[in-house]
Amino acid sequence: MAREKVEVAAEAEATPERSYREQLDFLNPIAQPLASRKLTRKLYKCIRKAAKHKQIRRGVKEVQKFINKGEKGITVLAGDTLPIDVYCHIPIMCEDRSLPYAYVPSKSDLGAAAGSKRPTCVIMIKPHEEYQETYDECLEEVSALPLPL
Repeated sequence: MAREKVEVAAEAEATPERSYREQLDFLNPIAQPLASRKLTRKLYKCIRKAAKHKQIRRGVKEVQKFINKGEKGITVLAGDTLPIDVYCHIPIMCEDRSLPYAYVPSKSDLGAAAGSKRPTCVIMIKPHEEYQETYDECLEEVSALPLPL
């Protein structure tokens, strides 16, 4: 058992991280509006802070449930999720409820920002007074992104 963990850790170290540019090659056709490199870093930072205070919703089922309940927050979707049928209804739900949303290039980076070893395709960041300034900054920039037609 311990040997397997060591092998997995060695594999993880051996795989080099892909740059933002390289991650763009694996995007889905529906990944609009896509966050810029700078905004992507801000969103990951906000997700890390929110995860410390347990203010995130992770995964399609959980995010969908809380959008339906009327919870407010920023929805962050991974642009490299396949098949897209898994989560293609989430942006429509966000638009119906006037919630801001944006795509980031990598689901593994999205999962890592949330403090998980597993990749995740969608996260909702809820507002909290501990990281309100970072949240407001992200909210402003995500809201300014042009929505797809």
